[in-house]
Amino acid sequence: MPKKVKQGVVVSDKMDKTVVVKVADYEPHPKYKKIIETTKHYKAHDVNNECQEGDVIRIVESRPISGGKRWSVLNIVEKRK
Repeated sequence: MPKKVKQGVVVSDKMDKTVVVKVADYEPHPKYKKIIETTKHYKAHDVNNECQEGDVIRIVESRPISGGKRWSVLNIVEKRK
């Protein structure tokens, strides 16, 4: 089974080798069909501490690295301005 890949914005980079990423998902409401944005935070492993707050990055599913960390940084799509 292929690994899941998600794209989001770095919300926090205060931890060592870990970033918190906010991923948005857009789905229509079942009855009213209005597009609703739901967001979720993921902790991702950043080996070289390259990511900063505001960067747009891709994360990929990985083995459990710690208690709440199951994603790794794949690449940086866009650096913050």
